[in-house]
Amino acid sequence: MPVTKKISDKMIPLSLTVVLLALDQITKYFIVKFIPPFSIGASFFGNFLRIIHVNNSGIAFSVGDTLPVTIRSLLFSAAPLAVLIIVLVIYFRNQTFTTLQRWCICGIIGGGFGNLSDRIFRPEGVIDFIDIKFYGIFGLDRWPTFNIADMSVIICGTILVLSFIITISREDTHD
Repeated sequence: MPVTKKISDKMIPLSLTVVLLALDQITKYFIVKFIPPFSIGASFFGNFLRIIHVNNSGIAFSVGDTLPVTIRSLLFSAAPLAVLIIVLVIYFRNQTFTTLQRWCICGIIGGGFGNLSDRIFRPEGVIDFIDIKFYGIFGLDRWPTFNIADMSVIICGTILVLSFIITISREDTHD
């Protein structure tokens, strides 16, 4: 396979990174512009799905939101940036990722940069706005509010892990 083909195989999935980052930031822009903080902008299917405006200065489930600003900046901005850079380096150096795995990695990177840009450029923190009824499962009436970047990381991460498991199981059956 020519080198240019290999480079394009790695560059094309990065379009997903750009699209997800843009979609995440555009939706957050509209949430901030049109829905006051901590209020419901719209409800669908009764109250199953709500579009709300929540600011999260912590990480998942608001963990760490009470830490001092300096610590939060280091833990929730510098560390994720370093991880994203390492993932990008591995992404470009690795020759064995499947096409699906490359697209999933780029989806994770897009989501990672979406929330990281909020942490760096929004003093109020990450903007979350998708609120889903959870019917008391795990003791939660509603699932913690999330955004496009979060969905991207979770969906692409899940598919990536499953693809690794399938790849490994196929290799084990061929040995």
